[in-house]
Amino acid sequence: MADKKVTLEKKDRFSVCLRSTLMQGSWNYERMQNGGWCYAMIPAIKKLYTTKEEQSAALKRHLEFFNTHPYVASPILGVTLALEEDRANGAPVDDTAIQGIKVGMMGPLAGVGDPVFWYTVRPMIGALGASLAMGGSILGPILFFVLWNIIRWAFMWYTQEFGYKAGMSIAEDLSGGLLQKVTKIASILGMFVLGSLIERWVSLDFVPVVSEVQLSEGAYIDWANLSGGAEGIKEALTQYTSGMSLTDTTTTTLQDNLDDLIPGLMPLLLTFLCMWLLKKNVSPIVIILALFVVGIVGHVIGLL
Repeated sequence: MADKKVTLEKKDRFSVCLRSTLMQGSWNYERMQNGGWCYAMIPAIKKLYTTKEEQSAALKRHLEFFNTHPYVASPILGVTLALEEDRANGAPVDDTAIQGIKVGMMGPLAGVGDPVFWYTVRPMIGALGASLAMGGSILGPILFFVLWNIIRWAFMWYTQEFGYKAGMSIAEDLSGGLLQKVTKIASILGMFVLGSLIERWVSLDFVPVVSEVQLSEGAYIDWANLSGGAEGIKEALTQYTSGMSLTDTTTTTLQDNLDDLIPGLMPLLLTFLCMWLLKKNVSPIVIILALFVVGIVGHVIGLL
């Protein structure tokens, strides 16, 4: 162990943060994110330990099981960097203490990542970008890409720095109710955002015809008696904008009646059904395949 104090500079910590974006790159069923975690720690290990034996031992202890939301792994990385730095400078920090901090933090933080990022931030930015894109603006996907990466990168860097500066004391905060409150608020906001998108993104259309009503003369466009050429097109557009029907009959479908009752009712019920199936531990893949089958069969028999 060197007599001179070894310190991780900002460039070293930034290198760790940069590598942590590949946390999921070598995900495996046995130890999950351990490969990505160990890869992120390599710049710090090389800086803190000079001998091959020490570096090898550090790599081995960071190949233990690890799994959490990839973005909220950053504060855990920060705390681990602080512990490794203390250990390299002679502090009595053993392998068990380092692994215990990692395991103790990854559970509570994992519950924060999904509602904050996947259920709140990403859907909100995605909805904004999709709205612009549906209007024909190239700014839609660009805005989504830029905003999403700025938010996630800022979060990852600043929370890693926070964990590094806080060190082991951050573990004490996890025993309080702060994370639970953040999770609850983010979950409520995320569900509200997703609920507002159901009517827009979930489409369910029942096509069976309930009734056909013959319109009286003058209530529809008489295509046979329109003038020829551009003048006829002008007359048709004028009559249509004045409220005349394009056909001589008004057709009412089952979906029209449902929309008159409660617009968006069937997409909402379908969403609730999928949520109920997920709660019953039905595989999402099974639900997706079932929706495909129901959609195809419903179209073939004339229901959808």
